[in-house]
Amino acid sequence: MEQTLEPRAEYARAGSAASWPAIIAGAFVAASVSLALFALGSGLGFASISPWPGHGVSATTFAITTAIWLIVMQWISSALGGYITGRLRTRWIGTHTHEVFFRDTAHGLVTWAVATVLVAATLATSLFSAIGGGAHAVSGMASAGVQGAMSGGPSLGGPSSGEAYSVDKLFRTAGPAANGQIPGDPRAEAAHIVANAWSTGAVPDADRSYLADLVASRTGLSQADAQKRVDDFVAGALDAEAKIKANADAARKAAAQAAIYTALAMLVGAFIASVSAALGGRLRDEHL
Repeated sequence: MEQTLEPRAEYARAGSAASWPAIIAGAFVAASVSLALFALGSGLGFASISPWPGHGVSATTFAITTAIWLIVMQWISSALGGYITGRLRTRWIGTHTHEVFFRDTAHGLVTWAVATVLVAATLATSLFSAIGGGAHAVSGMASAGVQGAMSGGPSLGGPSSGEAYSVDKLFRTAGPAANGQIPGDPRAEAAHIVANAWSTGAVPDADRSYLADLVASRTGLSQADAQKRVDDFVAGALDAEAKIKANADAARKAAAQAAIYTALAMLVGAFIASVSAALGGRLRDEHL
């Protein structure tokens, strides 16, 4: 009994079964291929879109091709990284074939995990750089706002659109056209009314009548023509808000689909890396 336990104890003290040099080499290969394919896909994507109407692919086509390219990029990089790891790992002498297969697949999975961390760290660094540039832009806008406030312009710390609308409504006259009280520039108050309509989804009849009075006072139109102009303006503003919400909802759905496709591609990439490592390890054992 003691003679059978001593070899196992010596074997257990031999060290880890993981071939880290092969894993790291395969991970760097996979990460490099991922970044190269990502740069190629970005170039092809920018070449296929255009800001001019009637030129370039549609947003739906661009989203579909982007998802397909991400999947292909993940599969190719995982296959190459796993195969390199399997071919470069050290051969295990006196190990059962089932254990060899498990270790090879585990090496491929670890290679995929290390490569994923490397790519994520690289992309995170680029993202932080972009955020830093955005922060500088925001600070510049804040400085401009402070300078505007010091010169008598609007302040960044002023009331919100809802508060401004309430203040305007508090000091609103009974009828500027009837009383001869024409505000200096009613555009700001009209903008507050539109902002309130965007937040509530409708424009009260009192606001419509007040805007019609302002338009009639400023333009000399009849009350009916001014009311029609106000109705058209309100309808256009609400339609613009609906389009903005529709675009935001479409972007949300596209982002959700891209996240799901990316997660599925990564899971398949992990499987491909494991299989490729097992294939590379078997070919290495056959040639040794």
